[in-house]
Amino acid sequence: MDFLYTISRKNSSRVSSNQECLYHGQSLCSLSSRNIAAFTTMTELDDNNGKTRGCHVYVMDLNMPWHTHKVLSSKHNITALEWDLPGDKLVVADTAGNVQLWMFKDHVLNDWVLIGSTHFPGEHILGAAWFHNGKKTGLVTEKKDSIHYSEKFNHLVFAPSVRQFGGRAAEGVLVVSTTGMVGVVMITKDLQNPICYSTESLGNTRHRITAVDLCYGKNGHFLVAVSSGSICLPIRCYRILVRKIDDKCTITSQALPSFFLQDGTPKDNSTTVTHLKFVVREDADSLVIAANSENGGFVEVWELREKSQPVHKLFQPKNLEPFKTVIWQYQSQYRCQSPVTAIATTKLSIVTTLPPPSYVIIALADSSVHCLNRLDCLKEVALSSLTMGWRQDEPSNKYFKNSVSIAHMDLSWLGCVLLACDTHGNLYLYKLLPDGTTGVLSNGTSMSLSYACTLLEYCLVTGLDWLDILLCLRSSMIEALCERLDVSFNRQSQPTQQYHYIQFLCIKTSLYRMLVSGQNKATDLSSLLMIHSVATAFKSLLRPSDLISHDKGPAESLTMAITDVVTDQDVDTIDTVLFHLDAKEFTVEPSTLQSLQPLIQWVADLALNLLARLPEQRMQMKTGGYELLKDRKALNIIRELLVIIRTWGLLRPSCLPVFTRCVDNLDVLALLYRLLSKLLQPNSDTQQQQLMDDSLIAITH
Repeated sequence: MDFLYTISRKNSSRVSSNQECLYHGQSLCSLSSRNIAAFTTMTELDDNNGKTRGCHVYVMDLNMPWHTHKVLSSKHNITALEWDLPGDKLVVADTAGNVQLWMFKDHVLNDWVLIGSTHFPGEHILGAAWFHNGKKTGLVTEKKDSIHYSEKFNHLVFAPSVRQFGGRAAEGVLVVSTTGMVGVVMITKDLQNPICYSTESLGNTRHRITAVDLCYGKNGHFLVAVSSGSICLPIRCYRILVRKIDDKCTITSQALPSFFLQDGTPKDNSTTVTHLKFVVREDADSLVIAANSENGGFVEVWELREKSQPVHKLFQPKNLEPFKTVIWQYQSQYRCQSPVTAIATTKLSIVTTLPPPSYVIIALADSSVHCLNRLDCLKEVALSSLTMGWRQDEPSNKYFKNSVSIAHMDLSWLGCVLLACDTHGNLYLYKLLPDGTTGVLSNGTSMSLSYACTLLEYCLVTGLDWLDILLCLRSSMIEALCERLDVSFNRQSQPTQQYHYIQFLCIKTSLYRMLVSGQNKATDLSSLLMIHSVATAFKSLLRPSDLISHDKGPAESLTMAITDVVTDQDVDTIDTVLFHLDAKEFTVEPSTLQSLQPLIQWVADLALNLLARLPEQRMQMKTGGYELLKDRKALNIIRELLVIIRTWGLLRPSCLPVFTRCVDNLDVLALLYRLLSKLLQPNSDTQQQQLMDDSLIAITH
C-alpha cells in the first residue's frame, strides 16, 4: 500500500487551536466508475474563519485533484453519499431525512443539476444504494488466456433492481433510516413529477438501527444488513424487493436468518458494533462486521451458506432430497489494538470464481490503515498510516494533529487505489497491491504485465475508467503493455474492433503519455482519434442524390474513386478524383459549411505538419510504437477529407483553410493531396526523397 498524494485545505496562520474544532466532523467520500471522487467537508475549502459551518459536497477528478467543484451546501450533516453505476448521478442524504438526486449538466464536472428531492420527516438516513441496471460482465477464469474478448468476458445473468415497461431498468435509490424505515426514490422522467417515492418498514416493528449496509442480489433484490449497536443483539438481514406498478413503486421486505457475533467475544456494554460491509457489493454471501471496545476493536467475516438439516425419517420421504436451509457461518476474525473508524471493501468482482478474491481494508483511530486478505483468513498484507505520507525532510507535526483520524474510505471500482478522508475533510490516495485476480503476480509487490493487460481489456469491454490502473503501473512495463494490448486488439474480429476502436485509442494514448519518450506517439494517437471523429462528422453530412439508383453512399463512392486513381501512378491529382464524383451528393448548406471551417483548418494543418516531419523522421533511428506517418489507413482518410474540403470550397470559398503562401498562385490543397499520394505509393524510401522538392519547401504556414 503506497501513498500517492494528499489534498489538504489551505490553513491560515491566524487560525487558533480553538477554531480547529470548526473543521472537525464526520466526512464522507465516494469514488465513481469514472474515477470521480465526491467528498464532504464541514466548512468550505476556502474558508479560514469557520463562517460556513455546515456540510458541503465537493467533486474532483483523481487525475486533477487540485480542481475541486462544489455541488451543494447543507445545514444538516450528510450521512449518505453514493454514485450510481454509470458514474454520472449522485445521491446525497442527511440526518433530517432529505434525499437529493444530482447529475452532471451537459457532462460537465463543474456544473450540476438537481434531478429531484424528497423529504422523509423525522428520519435519519443511514445508508443509500442506487438501483442496479442489470449490466454485469465477468472474466471467465477458465478462459482468461483466450484470444477473443467474447470468450474471455461474458455478460453474466443479473436482473435489474426495478423493471419498467418492456423490462427496461429503472433509475432510483433505496434508503434506510435509523428507525428501520426503508424508502424508495425513483426517477420517473416526468417533467411535472420527476420522482416518485414510497416507504415501508424493514420488519414487523420498527427498531433502532446504528449501522447498515446494502448490496445487490442477482435476482433483482436488495440484501440489507442492520445492527442496533449492541453486541448482545443479533445482526439482522432482510431481503428487499422493489416493484413498479403503473406510476407507483411498492416495497416488500422479508426477514432472512440473523446471527450473533462469535461466542468467544466478550458481550458487555462497552463493546458496540460500529460498521457493516458486504465483502463484494454484488455478492450477498459475505459480510464484514466491525466492533469496538475499551481495549480496541475487532473485525469478523461471516458467510451465508446452504446447510442440510436432519429430518426424522417419518417426515422425510425416501425419494426427496434432504431438507436444506440457509444460515450464516463464522469464517475469520482480525483483532486490533485501536478502535476501528472506517471499513472499505471491494465494489466489483471481475472474475467468476466463487468466492471472489477481495480485500477488506480497515482504518483505526491511531490513523493506521490495514489491508487484509479476505481469502487468507484476514491476513494482513499491507500497512500504512497518515503520518507515513509526509515528506521525510519536513516535521510531520507541522501538518498532522493527533486529533485527526480517518473518517471514511472507498475503493475504486477495479480495486487498484484507495481514497480516504479524515475528520478535517482532507483526502488521501493510496495505491494497492493487486489481489491476484488474473494470475501470478510479479514478486507479489507490483502489478504483472498479464494482469494489467487483462484489466485494460476489461475496461475496454465494460467502459469503466482505467485511471486507477495507470496509477499502479511501472514505467518500465508500459511499452511492453502497449504492444501486448495492440496485438490482442488486432486479433479481434472486424466488428469488435470497430465497436471498441475509440476506447482503444484513448487507452493507448493515456499509456504513452506516461512516458517521457512516448509523447510523440501520444500526439499521433490523439491526432488519429481526431481524424476519425472529423471524418465521421464530415461523411455524416453527405447525402446521396438518388437512393434508388445508388448502391453505395457518397462516402463509399469517394473511397472507391480515390482507390481507382491510386492504381494509376501517373494520375494522382485531386481534380481527377472530383471528376469521378457526383457533385450533387456533396452539396451541404452554406451556413453549415462555414461552421465547419475550424475543423477544415485543422485537417489542412495536420497534413502540412505530417509532410514537414518527413525529413526529421528519416534522420531518426527506428523506434517502436505508433507513428501516424506509417498508418496508410489514416493517410487515406486525410486524402478523402481533402477531397471533401475541395468540393465544399467550390460551394462556399470562405470555408476553405487559410494558408500563408510564398507563391500567390500555389494550390495548396492540390499539392497536399499529391504529396500524400506519393507517400502512399510503393518504394516509400525513393518516394520520400522525391517529396523534398522545391514545391514542398515553398509552403510555409
